Amino acid sequence: MKPTLRRILGGSIFIAIFLCGVIVGQNKFGQPKSIIHVVTVEWTADSTPEQRQKAIDGIKQMAAEIPGIKNIWLKTLKVQGPGEDSRLNAAFVMEFADQAAFDAYAAHPAHKKWEEIYLPSRGQSRTHDISN
Repeated sequence: MKPTLRRILGGSIFIAIFLCGVIVGQNKFGQPKSIIHVVTVEWTADSTPEQRQKAIDGIKQMAAEIPGIKNIWLKTLKVQGPGEDSRLNAAFVMEFADQAAFDAYAAHPAHKKWEEIYLPSRGQSRTHDISN
């Protein structure tokens, strides 16, 4: 094989290996059609830590009973907001399979039962519903 041809072939192989590395190294992500329901909570001044935890724990039971809830997140890592109010310290997330599951959630008996625990302790909340 001629030296020039060998260099061209070697260079082509090097470029091919480099491009394969770039492709493999790219971050993979998706854009699911599920709906994410994000809630931040400000508890009432007279609610106890036990009442607050019972409300958060109740989300597990509710999710087990309502069809179409795919995932839940209950462990609050950080809540940003004005002031240093220790009552504004909870957030939770529910993922719904689709719009129909999200729409059915509000009227479901398990949601109504959970609200009996949650609403007396909740001062106010902020809800964000997100999808693609």
